[in-house]
Amino acid sequence: MASMDGTVETARGGSPTADARTSATDAACDAAIHAARNAVSAALAPHPVPLSRQLADILARPVAETDRRRAFRHLSYWAGAAARVAAADMGEPLWQAASLGLPVTATTDTAHFLFEASLGSLDELDDTHRAALVHPGPVVIPVVRHLARVLGASAAQMADAIVRGYDAAIRVGLSVGPAHYVHWHTTATCGGFGAAAAAASMFGLDAAATAQALSLAATRASGLWQIRLEPSDGKPWHTSQASQLGLAAAAMARAGLRGPAHAFEGEKGFFKVMCPDAQPGRLVADPQGAWRIHETSFKPWPACRHAHPAIAAALAARATFGAGRLASPGAPPSANPAAPSPATGAIPSSASPAVTPSPIAAIDVQTYPDAIAFCNAPSPADLQQARFSLQHAVAITLLRGDPRFDAFEAGARQDPDVARLRARVRLAVSPALALAYPAHFGARLVITLADGTVHTFDAPDAPGDPECPLSDTELDTLIASLLHAGAWSAEAIRLHQAGYQDLCATTGAPRGLDDGATLAVPLRGHG
Repeated sequence: MASMDGTVETARGGSPTADARTSATDAACDAAIHAARNAVSAALAPHPVPLSRQLADILARPVAETDRRRAFRHLSYWAGAAARVAAADMGEPLWQAASLGLPVTATTDTAHFLFEASLGSLDELDDTHRAALVHPGPVVIPVVRHLARVLGASAAQMADAIVRGYDAAIRVGLSVGPAHYVHWHTTATCGGFGAAAAAASMFGLDAAATAQALSLAATRASGLWQIRLEPSDGKPWHTSQASQLGLAAAAMARAGLRGPAHAFEGEKGFFKVMCPDAQPGRLVADPQGAWRIHETSFKPWPACRHAHPAIAAALAARATFGAGRLASPGAPPSANPAAPSPATGAIPSSASPAVTPSPIAAIDVQTYPDAIAFCNAPSPADLQQARFSLQHAVAITLLRGDPRFDAFEAGARQDPDVARLRARVRLAVSPALALAYPAHFGARLVITLADGTVHTFDAPDAPGDPECPLSDTELDTLIASLLHAGAWSAEAIRLHQAGYQDLCATTGAPRGLDDGATLAVPLRGHG
C-alpha cells in the first residue's frame, strides 16, 4: 500500500509462503545485481595501456578509398537533412542561438559551426548505428566541416576524419551497456568522443595526443533523456554541445593539455559513473576490423528509427491489400493494389497475391521493448509525438504509402480516417525481436480483418540497414528532395550531386579529393 509520503509499503498479513517467495525473489535479484556489478568491476581492472590510448591506436589506422567513398555518402546525406532544417521554421531561432544575436562576418566564425551542429537530427533523418544506438553524423560532420573551413583541409582529410569520428562514437556506444540508454541520450554522451576523434584527425594529432583528447572528452560527457519525455528543444542543444565538447577536447590536446589517462575505466571514470553494465572490451574489440561507418544505416523516413521496421511492414501490407481498399476504413473495396515501395525491407508471411480484404478489425505491432518505450503515442498531439508514434506511423503508411514530411503534420494527425485506423493499433513485445535487438531493429505486423482472417508481415530489418541497403539512386533521390525542401536551386542541387558522384566513383581515381572548400560551404545562405 502507499504511505502518506508517497512511498510504497509492503502489504501486511500476507501468507508465510508468499512472504518466503518474495524474499527468495528479492535475494535472487540482489544476487544478480551484485554479480553484474562484480563483472563490470572486473572488466574495469587496470590495464597496462589505458583504454583511451588503445582506442587512439585503433583510430590511427589508415583509411582506404572505399572508406572515404562511404564517408562522402554520409556527408552528402547530412547536408540534405541539415539544409531542410536550416530553411524551416526552426532554422532562424537556431541561428540566433548560435550567433548570440551578434553580427557574423566570416564563414569561419564559430556561429556557423554551432548552427550546423544543431541541425542534423531535428527531422529524424540522422544516420544510425543500431547496436551502438548512436547517430554519429549530426555530431561528427559539423566539426569536420568547420575545421575544413578554418584549416583549409582537403576532401580526403575530411573523409578520413569522418571515418575515424564515426568509429570512436560507435565504439563508445557499443561499450556503454544497455542500462546507459535508459537515462542517457547516447548520441550526446558518446557523440562527443566521435567529435574529439574527428577533430584530432583534422588537426593531425598523433595517437598519444588523440588519447588525451578522448580522455578530456570523457570527463564532460552528458545528455539526459528527459528531453524526450516532455516538450523540449533540448535535442539540437545536445548534438551542438557534443560537437563543441569534442572540438574543444582536441584543441586542448593539440595545445599540450592532458586528460586523466583512465578516464574511461577509472574509479570515478565514464564507465563507473554512467554505465552500470558497461562492456569495456567492446570499446577496443577487433582493432584491425573494418571501419564501423560501413555498419551505419541511412534513414529514408522522417520518423524515429525505432518506427522504421513497422513502417516497412506496413508498406508490405499496403502492397498486398491495395491502396484503394485501405484509403478509408469501411470504404468500398478496390481491386487496384498499391505499388510497393522501392525499399520496404519487409517480407509478407506468404506469397499470396494482392487481396481486397474486409475492413480491418485490429492491427498488432510486435517489436522490441525500446521501440515501444520510445514510440508509444496512440494520439500524437504534435509533430514530435507523431514522429515517435508507432500507431501513427503504421496507420498513415497503410492509408497513404511512403511517409514523407506531411505524413506527420497536423493535417495527417487530425485526419478522421487516420485517427480511426490508429485506434486499432496495438503494441506488444516480441521475444524473438527483443532477443535480436539492438543488432537488428525488427517488427511484425499482424492484421486481423473483420471476417476473422489474419495476415502477417515481417520486417526483420529496416530499409537503409546493411541487410537492406538503399541503392545509390534511392539515396541520391532522397538527398535531392531534402536539398529542394531546403530551398536549394536546381543548379545548386545538380552541382552538389555531381561533386559527390566524382568523389564516390567506383572506377578510376576519385576526382575532387583536394577540394575541401566546396564540401564545407556554410549552410546559412547557401543554395
